[in-house]
Amino acid sequence: MMQLKEILKRKGDQPVTVPTTASVADAIHAMNERKVGSVMVLEASGAPAGIFTERDVLNLCAENRTDFARMSIRPCMTCDITTGQPEETISAALTVMTAKRFRHLPVVEDGKLTGVVSIGDLVKAKLEETAQEAQALREYITT
Repeated sequence: MMQLKEILKRKGDQPVTVPTTASVADAIHAMNERKVGSVMVLEASGAPAGIFTERDVLNLCAENRTDFARMSIRPCMTCDITTGQPEETISAALTVMTAKRFRHLPVVEDGKLTGVVSIGDLVKAKLEETAQEAQALREYITT
């Protein structure tokens, strides 16, 4: 079974992050620049403090709070985050993400962020894994 660390190795890019001192505008700019739907907010130590997502932006807009350049990221981010471990399987991560209804899973090792996997990353890897299993079964049956 494929693990999260294998997906992160394949992705090869560093997660998009901003410090806890960033503004909401900084976070939105970082997401737009890297074309991602979330940004991890990190403490100075590198530990995740929270996550800021497209959904957080929508919530701010719905509340008519749009002076993003003057808004600190800290009160606007999601602080209660679920994290994964590098050795966690795709299936286990998909189960948690589906049950808790979120699309981005920070992967943490020794208290530090090592990457972020999206539900899209996991679905793609699961489809590849299933295709490989089906091919192995076809080869077994025909031999």
